[in-house]
Amino acid sequence: MDEKESKNESLLDKVSMDEAQVSSLVEKYDAESRYRRLTGWQGIFISLWLAAMSLFHLYTAGIATLPITIQRAVHLTFAVVAVYILFPASQRANKRSTPWYDWILAIAAGCVTGYIIFFFNEIARRGAEPKEYEIYLGIAAIILVLEAGRRVVGNVLPCMSVLFLLYCYFGNYVPGIFQIRGYPISRIIQHMYLTPEGIFGLALGVSATFVIVFIIFGAYLSQSGGAKFFNELALALAGNKPGGPAKVAVVASGLLGTINGSSVANVATTGTFTIPLMKKVGYPPYYAGAVEACASTGGQLMPPIMGAGAFIMSEFLNIPYLSIAAAAIIPAMIYYTAIFTNVHIRARKQRLSGIPKEELPSVKGVMKSDGHLIIPVIVIIVTLLMKYTPLRAGFIGVVSVILVSSLKKNTRMSLKDNFNALVEGARGGLGVALACALVGFIVGTSSLTSLGLTISNNIIDISGGKLLLTLVMAMVACLVLGMGLPTTANYIVCSTIIAPALVGMNVIPIAAHLFVFYFGIMADLTPPVCLAAFTGAGIAGASPAKTGVTATRIALASYLLPYCFVYNPMLLLQHVEPVELAVLVVSALLGVVALAGSFEGWFYRDMKPYERIAFGVLALASIHHNFTVSVVSIIGIVVVIIYLKKTTKKTDAAAAA
Repeated sequence: MDEKESKNESLLDKVSMDEAQVSSLVEKYDAESRYRRLTGWQGIFISLWLAAMSLFHLYTAGIATLPITIQRAVHLTFAVVAVYILFPASQRANKRSTPWYDWILAIAAGCVTGYIIFFFNEIARRGAEPKEYEIYLGIAAIILVLEAGRRVVGNVLPCMSVLFLLYCYFGNYVPGIFQIRGYPISRIIQHMYLTPEGIFGLALGVSATFVIVFIIFGAYLSQSGGAKFFNELALALAGNKPGGPAKVAVVASGLLGTINGSSVANVATTGTFTIPLMKKVGYPPYYAGAVEACASTGGQLMPPIMGAGAFIMSEFLNIPYLSIAAAAIIPAMIYYTAIFTNVHIRARKQRLSGIPKEELPSVKGVMKSDGHLIIPVIVIIVTLLMKYTPLRAGFIGVVSVILVSSLKKNTRMSLKDNFNALVEGARGGLGVALACALVGFIVGTSSLTSLGLTISNNIIDISGGKLLLTLVMAMVACLVLGMGLPTTANYIVCSTIIAPALVGMNVIPIAAHLFVFYFGIMADLTPPVCLAAFTGAGIAGASPAKTGVTATRIALASYLLPYCFVYNPMLLLQHVEPVELAVLVVSALLGVVALAGSFEGWFYRDMKPYERIAFGVLALASIHHNFTVSVVSIIGIVVVIIYLKKTTKKTDAAAAA
């Protein structure tokens, strides 16, 4: 270890929070982190169970496949058993041991979901017509999945699932346009339990294939030192720039977001050292927490590996995942430009310095020590470009981590490291698995009763056929649902109920789905319930409300961006005209720069009120989808920037004289 690395480690050790503090904080806002820390034979059993779950998914991803329903049933069986063993019924329960009744529930849950594995062929031969005892098995499965989901993802999604199930049965009592004839218990159980329309539907199928494999990939990369590499690379690249730690947060969280699909977990991973560093150089605590929240939330929008919702979108739209990732490139670039510009202007305005260069690692040193860990990410990109399925690309990515990490002693993974990666990968997938199973009740209700079509038609009627009003309604719905739903579940619900309304108004499908996907993610930043911002506030020791409002302001351009690509899908690389696309991108990038300057009231110097207003108006005009308006906005913003720069020089010259 060279001298610079030693200095860097001492700096991180000095500012980073204690691991126990971080765990306690994350548990407060993230239900998936409230698991038991088991020891003794219970700890050994659950570790072996989770490792077996990861090995099963790696085997089916790279070696042999199973029928889709059996794959989903095995995945859910592994997950639901693990949830009852790991997750207590309440936060006040014992976190060191699993009580006997949870073991019974785990066995029961494994039996009712495992039944589908062993009797799948027989069920298929009789067209999923339920036998009498299967009605009781189905009722038990629904109850046990609902309770497991409540433990791992919170109360909101299970409650929504129950309401949708009740609608299937009592729909004939619902007044007005939502009235249906109602379905008997046997029909509901058949649809939700014995067919691939309910619990074992498409959402769980994506969790059981693409999502879990990429979560395992992320666990392997982190275990080999990938998270540390991304953080140190970000420090080396941006740490000594004005307001350097904030820029480190943006770069590190963007890099880490390629392997981490959780906003809260991303904040906890990078925020434990970036937020204290931001405070150290002079950023207010609430601003430091907000910057980290914005940067971490954007990780789910960042190709090549986006959040779980992107894989589900690929299946819903029946288009290659690579097409989804390609469509997200320009919006992600604009998003991170907006965040980076905000922190840069704030740093220049407040004359904040960076971290002394001698305390930082060098880019050359970081790349020489750990740079080979970027190869697995490149391998995944290349395999996707070679038209491999995401499932196979994820498997190849895991293998490449194992091989690449062994090239150097400091990253080489021992048997224990490999085992830990398998355990952490499976545990990281439990929340997504149960969320997708619960969402199956909502999607299943929509397919059984045509509720989704009814809601979509009524959204169009209420909006009077006006696209802008429909988009605003869709945005509000996504943000409200995001108060209680994980982003993956939020996307699935909105894509089932709301996206069809947008498509019905001639929005191209990929733009409609990315619209609800974006706002489902932005819910993590939007008050009153903004979990990523709350986590950042907790680490920073700041007001959660002020941190949330500040995060919304920093990311304001991102609330406008989805409207832009709906009105002009060229930003999603659809129907591209090169010259027009170039103008739109330049206009959008200049727009987010101008918007940041307008909000901060500074650009080269403190701006007068009328200058801020002019900058703000031009910024808003720059994200308009009209080509002519974009050209005029570019010219206007450039003129204002030149004017501000010249007047700043005159002021400085006068002051010097």
